[in-house]
Amino acid sequence: MPFRVTGAQGRFGRDHRHGFLSVVERAASEVSEDQGERPAGGPSSPDRGASPDRGASSDQGAGQWLAISFARLFRSPRLLLLLLLIPLGVLLAGIVGAVFELRLGVDSAVYRSGGLTLLRGEPLYEFNTLGSEPWWALLPFTYPPTAALLFIPLALVPTQLAWGLLAALSILLLVLVIRVSIEYLPTRRWAKPATATVVFSICVLALEPVWRTLFLGQINVVLMAAVLLDVLVVGAAGPRLRRFGGILIGIAAAVKLTPLIFVAHLFFIGRKLDALRALVTFFALQGLMFLLIPVDFREFWMHAVQDPGRTGPIHWAGNQNLAGLVARISELTPHTTYIAIGIGAILAIPAVWLMLRLQRSGRPLQALLVTAFFGLLVSPVSWSHHWVWVVPLIVLLAARIPAGATLGQWRSWSPLAAVVLVFGSGVLLWMSNGMDAELRWSPFEFVIGSCYLLTPIVFGAVLLGSELRRARRAPNRGK
Repeated sequence: MPFRVTGAQGRFGRDHRHGFLSVVERAASEVSEDQGERPAGGPSSPDRGASPDRGASSDQGAGQWLAISFARLFRSPRLLLLLLLIPLGVLLAGIVGAVFELRLGVDSAVYRSGGLTLLRGEPLYEFNTLGSEPWWALLPFTYPPTAALLFIPLALVPTQLAWGLLAALSILLLVLVIRVSIEYLPTRRWAKPATATVVFSICVLALEPVWRTLFLGQINVVLMAAVLLDVLVVGAAGPRLRRFGGILIGIAAAVKLTPLIFVAHLFFIGRKLDALRALVTFFALQGLMFLLIPVDFREFWMHAVQDPGRTGPIHWAGNQNLAGLVARISELTPHTTYIAIGIGAILAIPAVWLMLRLQRSGRPLQALLVTAFFGLLVSPVSWSHHWVWVVPLIVLLAARIPAGATLGQWRSWSPLAAVVLVFGSGVLLWMSNGMDAELRWSPFEFVIGSCYLLTPIVFGAVLLGSELRRARRAPNRGK
């Protein structure tokens, strides 16, 4: 008998379950997340986010569901233990690594060294490495001066423990991202969001962008969580919380410049005040750093930010964006950047249209994902571990599988299977790379070696065609 997904009844498998999944189910039943009165598509009205001036009564409880979920979670020790098991294990690994001086977290070591360099009053950008970096993590500090300020807490602990703390925090925030994504599904897919959150949180650890982010001690999940919370939670909350909208995005952009694209997202969806607040936060932090370290501030904005040698060759296979694709295909033409910008400008037109249509039709999660993936495409550098936005995409695609679908109904499963295959197979790790091997790829290798960036292009094109057909049919139905 084929395996069936009986999602309408809030189940992940057969009625008689055994092993880990049954433990999750029993723990989740203690949480008993009863949200039956929540409308499909999120905690607020279907048009949430479309009008920033709507009355408070429509969204007064929109920011409360998350607090209620956490309150119920803490009343379930079994489920809380399941969620904390992996981050606690990672933190323990960091402690052991500090004791035995293991090489853990190349990128978190750079973050920590940036904070330590700032505390010591040493230059951040004068050399290609920082004096406090361990011998196994000799890399340039590529982030804005504000990042060094925000990385100071990591400088207070040993390098390996800094990795453990950042990785553990990333896992916890990954759980939060999944929980918020489930809340914003177009339809109520699972009766027990706690069960779904635990299962997804464990499964997505197998995705290359996720495990590589954790392994390197990268900050990608933290930035994604900040953006997602700002757009979907803070922006849909009551007046007291909503007045802080945009601040998290401003802080995220101060750490890495690429989240600045979400300022445009806020502006386009009508949250102009939040967009302004994000810019004020970003520039206020820049002004603070100018006062603290004016020499480093000028060095970054006048030289380091445009030095390609600090980020690595853009034609490397791991750089999954338009610039990397153009560089590989054209064999490093000097016009790579301009060509990539031109392609990005062309893609921006349908991307903005699609994002606005999704937002206005009560699908803010999908709208946010359009902006996120477009940002990855046009960013100057998008290493494979930057693609953690695939996590909420997988949650969304899994929820679209019809209740009762069988493995034989491949059309229902194919979108999810394709994304899992691309981002879970680690295919980029198997491609020939280094020593300019990417410039000698065959046509087939070019396709496989560009699978990350081709995924949102293909999905976006299919979704755009579907929405255009709906838009054309809508006027005809009114006649």
